[in-house]
Amino acid sequence: MKTVKKVLFWTLVAFAIIQFIPIDKVNKPVDKAVNFVDAEKTPEKISGLIKGACYDCHSNETVYPKYADIAPVSWSVKSHVNEGREHLNFSVWDTYNKELKESMLNKAIQTVQNKTMPMPGYIVYHDAANLSDAERTLLTHYFGNKLKSKSY
Repeated sequence: MKTVKKVLFWTLVAFAIIQFIPIDKVNKPVDKAVNFVDAEKTPEKISGLIKGACYDCHSNETVYPKYADIAPVSWSVKSHVNEGREHLNFSVWDTYNKELKESMLNKAIQTVQNKTMPMPGYIVYHDAANLSDAERTLLTHYFGNKLKSKSY
């Protein structure tokens, strides 16, 4: 029993100590001239879907939830945001070249259709990201039309 108490005590001590290892939750400023929804003059309905389902991980407009204040969950959240921005950052859309934009739009269509994005774990805590089939269709058509018209 003493061993169990020691393990529990040191686990709690370690948990308390890691709370002092913060994550950087400061977003870079957003330039509307290069931000996807502004630069592409995205319709309000589509803009709302993209912002509600994508922007927390794929832009510099991340709104961190309360649970992102608790380590080690905060580390995981920050890692997902960093990775999301590496793959696609809507806040710097107009800085990408045409080939990269085309690739990103194709990938966006694929992941929205396959329901791999937004990530299932994210949807649990973010109702706006829980896209209906009709909303997914709207997004894929919008991205598809951008590709067809080469207006990106």
